[in-house]
Amino acid sequence: MLSYLAAALPPDASAAARLLALQCTLRMNAAMHVRLAKGLLRSLHLDTPDPWHELERARWLRTAPERAANEFVAELLDATLLGQAPARSDRRHAADWALRAGCPSRAGTAEPLPQLASVYLAAHTDLQTGSGWSELEQMARAGGTEPAELPYVLDRLVTTGLLRSWNAGPDAEDLYWTLESSGRSRRGPTPR
Repeated sequence: MLSYLAAALPPDASAAARLLALQCTLRMNAAMHVRLAKGLLRSLHLDTPDPWHELERARWLRTAPERAANEFVAELLDATLLGQAPARSDRRHAADWALRAGCPSRAGTAEPLPQLASVYLAAHTDLQTGSGWSELEQMARAGGTEPAELPYVLDRLVTTGLLRSWNAGPDAEDLYWTLESSGRSRRGPTPR
């Protein structure tokens, strides 16, 4: 799902909007409606209207005016999502996994880009070895950032203890990493 959203969202969509889009996509129902509790959004530090407005401006979703005081309600407008998404129970399981993988306490920061990077890294890490690989451009596109910014984000994740190490391949097109052993956890379907 991260790869799909990288292609479906505008290239300048912020990391906060991408985190929100990921949760919306994984929690939508068959009618492409989603209800997100404000507590869930608060836990990801996405409880401001900015990412919602950004996705509305991109014509990716439309918020419902009849939202309750404790939730945000929206209709997703990207009809191709229905063909991309696995079964609802699998998506909900993946949404919970992505929530845990990107939570600020795990990422060591409340900033959306490191949170989204931690979800991406966890989704692309082998559970047995704790190591992963990706194309640098692909990770940058999924995070809505420039490849030149990724080293700073990855260094920050090393500092916070999520990553043990990372390096770029000899041609600087490939990215390799190892999660800290405490960063590895059991997971269900991943939002690739």
